[in-house]
Amino acid sequence: MRILLSNDDGYFAPGLACLAETLSSLADITVVAPERDRSGASNSLTLDRPLSLRRAHSGYFYVNGTPTDCVHLAVTGMLDHLPDMVISGINHGANMGDDTIYSGTVAAATEGYLLGVPSIAVSLASKGAGNYASAARVVADIVRHCQAQPFTHPVLLNVNVPDLPYEKLLGHEITRLGRRHKAEPVVKSQTPRGETVYWVGAAGAAQDAGAGTDFGAVARGKVSVTPLQIDLTHYGQMESIQGWLNLEKNV
Repeated sequence: MRILLSNDDGYFAPGLACLAETLSSLADITVVAPERDRSGASNSLTLDRPLSLRRAHSGYFYVNGTPTDCVHLAVTGMLDHLPDMVISGINHGANMGDDTIYSGTVAAATEGYLLGVPSIAVSLASKGAGNYASAARVVADIVRHCQAQPFTHPVLLNVNVPDLPYEKLLGHEITRLGRRHKAEPVVKSQTPRGETVYWVGAAGAAQDAGAGTDFGAVARGKVSVTPLQIDLTHYGQMESIQGWLNLEKNV
């Protein structure tokens, strides 16, 4: 089995190293990750300049671009073969609810999915150093299950692991994305030169975090596994918008 690993925290991130080491006994691992922290990069591609691919002493490849760039470059130009799976992570911090829209971790997995490869984004719901080993073992379990019973079609899974020792995890739960309140206000400050600058505020608190959501599962000590899709069409509004356009035409 061949697995392509990436992330959005950078090729030097401890979560990536832990995941690569854990999975090395299960598959042929190739790491292609950003040269620096690209958290919040979402699904952006770099189109205004060429990308460079370099190799670190660790053997990991790194790219001067986004997480999406890394997977796109690897699958469409670098690798001689299509990987059997793309795994992105382990992210330092959860990617649940609305976070998935902005997440570079989820974006790297999404790019694999769009290129026809089963893909997984994995995040550790931690603000500290965290139990990366627990999350890595969770991913290893999923990989073993996939080896025994391969996916019949590409899937995109968003996995969030509570910051607990592996033995204290209370199983897994198939979930839907929850929702957050709006983000905290931007933080305004001044540079030493007197220029006003703004830092993007923290994410808001969870609003929809009940039973069945990713927030709810992680809060109860369970691994959240959310199948994602790319179709952004709001089917429920198609008829009403059509009626609105027809009304506009008749005015």
